[in-house]
Amino acid sequence: MIVFVTVGSTRFDALIEAAISEPVLTTLRDLGYARLILQRGNSIIEPEESNREGCYSIQRYGVDIEIWKFKPSIQAEFEQADLIISHAGSGTILDVLRLGKPLVVVPNPTLLDNHQEELASALQTLGHLKATSIQNLSSTIASFEPRDLVPFPPFDGSKFSNLIDEEMGFI
Repeated sequence: MIVFVTVGSTRFDALIEAAISEPVLTTLRDLGYARLILQRGNSIIEPEESNREGCYSIQRYGVDIEIWKFKPSIQAEFEQADLIISHAGSGTILDVLRLGKPLVVVPNPTLLDNHQEELASALQTLGHLKATSIQNLSSTIASFEPRDLVPFPPFDGSKFSNLIDEEMGFI
């Protein structure tokens, strides 16, 4: 099974470090995850041994880890992953929820106004994802039950269209 971890285009060193820490990796391994794909964005990992494409692989605590900075698209990683762990960026969250993938989000508390925390909390309350902190990431993964998630509703473009029509006086 595959886990995909992403921080988007930001820098979120704490999430990257937690994702490759012994507690998280041993939890993932014990749950049957053998591979972790890590999109680190602008975060720094030491030692960085990337090849020309900015990608490298390591193995820790029984998990094969592929690390890279950016790719033109991460859609393929979303699609192949059995579990996604992400920062709580709205674009990433919507992309993952629309695919119906199990999602654990870690809001970045260093961002101004802590908007990620509000979004993560609201979507967790609705049952669409699991939100956690860096400190609780390992225990959240261990207790996470994807079958308990509420499916995210499909996109309905007619709602926006109807709102515009109503505002314009067409209906």
